[in-house]
Amino acid sequence: MTRKFKKVALAYSGGLDTSIIIPWLKENYGCEVVAIAADVGQREELDGLREKAIATGAAEIYIEDLRHEFVTDYIFPTLRAGAVYEHKYLLGTSFARPVIAKRQVEIAKATGCDALSHGCTGKGNDQVRFELTFKALAPELPVIAPWREWDIVSREDAIDYANERQIPITASREKIYSHDRNIWHLSHEGGILEDPASEPEEAMFELSVSPENAPDQPEYVEVTYERGTPVAVNGEQLDPVPLIEKLNEIGGRNGVGRVDLVENRFVGMKSRGVYETPGGTILLAGLRELESLCLDREASHYKEVIAHKYAEIVYFGQWFMPLREAIDAFVDKLMEPVSGTARFKLYKGNVIVAGRTAKMSLYNPDLASFTMGASYDQRDAAGFINILGLPLQVGGLVRRGSK
Repeated sequence: MTRKFKKVALAYSGGLDTSIIIPWLKENYGCEVVAIAADVGQREELDGLREKAIATGAAEIYIEDLRHEFVTDYIFPTLRAGAVYEHKYLLGTSFARPVIAKRQVEIAKATGCDALSHGCTGKGNDQVRFELTFKALAPELPVIAPWREWDIVSREDAIDYANERQIPITASREKIYSHDRNIWHLSHEGGILEDPASEPEEAMFELSVSPENAPDQPEYVEVTYERGTPVAVNGEQLDPVPLIEKLNEIGGRNGVGRVDLVENRFVGMKSRGVYETPGGTILLAGLRELESLCLDREASHYKEVIAHKYAEIVYFGQWFMPLREAIDAFVDKLMEPVSGTARFKLYKGNVIVAGRTAKMSLYNPDLASFTMGASYDQRDAAGFINILGLPLQVGGLVRRGSK
């Protein structure tokens, strides 16, 4: 901390960490702080943010509405790729970081900042996601990561630091959970969740009711897609942001989208997170149902391979790498026939398929039927099996002869 900076652009959320970082940067680097807050759908968490940032010492604050860009340029491409990290995590925090960091860089350059800063801990994934974006878009700007420099080692220490300086915060020793909310999901970490044997407290959840308290009658929902992109809910054409908001409401009131995951962080350790993604859970299920109709076997199976890689790219913070762009081009081509509607019955946390239709469905009832028809000559199967089984037949004869 020997170097001094004139002006530092801070990714600001108004939470515990970034609230104490503003005075800390001023005390230790002698700089002005430009706070940059991104509206990615966290709703009431933005209330009073401007006043809070100025009260804690920020010279300026920018509150940027990035919801449409977030959904169209980050959420939907990841959805279309089918990317899910370690079978469960729909990447809600992961792909929010590059869109925030991108805007942070743009404002930093426009306001003459000579450094960038964030409130990510030295143990987590987010430091990687922010800083890899910085390296891609502003390699000339140094990065200040307070959690890797100061002597604060826990959220309890951070609360004490805030209280000593009379910085207003909502976290307390009793309410120690770390939350991250955006239009796609709400994540919960810390507190009793650090013990993977403990059950999450019901009071912790905000986007979804418990399955036990969900309605006793199922609710049906239809989602329509064009080339793999969702465009309508229950027959109503919707823009991307209200579409996700509507599905969050529908899924949330039916207890859909809760995930409890012990995951492998990019930095090497395991962590436990609890996620609520009601709308996203429905959207992914719908896309998969349409793909089952519209993609042939080889395309479908290969997409599973690239979905796994895409999930790692997003989770590891490598959004602005050429490989991600190349996979997007591949997925765009693959999704050309994937248009149609998926129907689900939502019941107490379950998303149950109730039907699917597609304009370019490869499902042929005549071929699929158990009734013998003219479209498929069963006698052809004998030659196919003989050719396919030739290596097995030869191997079996060799093994028999060696006994």
